[in-house]
Amino acid sequence: MSITGEPDGQPMKAGVAIADIFTGIYAVTAIQAALIHALKTGEGQFVDMALLDVMSGVLANQNLNYLISGKAPVRLGNAHPNISPYEVVPTADGHLILAVGNDGQFKRLCAILGIAGIAEDERFATNKARVANKTEVRRIVTAETAKWIKRDLLTACETNAVPAGPINSIAEMFDDPQVKARDLRIELEDADGNVIPGVRTPIVLSETPLRYERPSPRIGEHQQEILAELAEIERERNQ
Repeated sequence: MSITGEPDGQPMKAGVAIADIFTGIYAVTAIQAALIHALKTGEGQFVDMALLDVMSGVLANQNLNYLISGKAPVRLGNAHPNISPYEVVPTADGHLILAVGNDGQFKRLCAILGIAGIAEDERFATNKARVANKTEVRRIVTAETAKWIKRDLLTACETNAVPAGPINSIAEMFDDPQVKARDLRIELEDADGNVIPGVRTPIVLSETPLRYERPSPRIGEHQQEILAELAEIERERNQ
């Protein structure tokens, strides 16, 4: 949270439970590694996962920014600490995000915006220089993007290989053609015939595709089956 939010605002939390989700993903990786070890050696092991460890680890480049410089990163709003321009910019009818990752992309962006000359200015010619002058880069770039209709600017960026994207609401995300093509939204029928919406896992396997046959169970839905299975295990144990 110390690196999320506007520079003059409060530290901001993420919109979802980042710590829980990342720890679950890391836990799967750790379990898989432990299973491989068990298959090779016949020995099990204890997998120790901590939310604090994971949240410290996923700070990624921000950790290195601190460890190399000795200066703790601060909140930059939607700007990137190591790349410029890599942030949210205004358009005439909303906002989009630019992710200009190298000097070639910056030159093409400037050409799109009609300011090709600044790409040769020593203050902006390299990413290092643009990061050092990111306030001025933002001022110049946003003055031009604000003149564009969002869809037109996104199309121009896509045509010229300049990374950019819309900032969709969740409703817009589910209506996105690519999200539809990937079948991310699923609908499953419960035992009473009710259709329950959901989202499939982002994992797609060619040889062992995941199967979605029923929604998450209601409280106690499978209680009798579980108790019967436990009773059978207990009987076998006592024989």
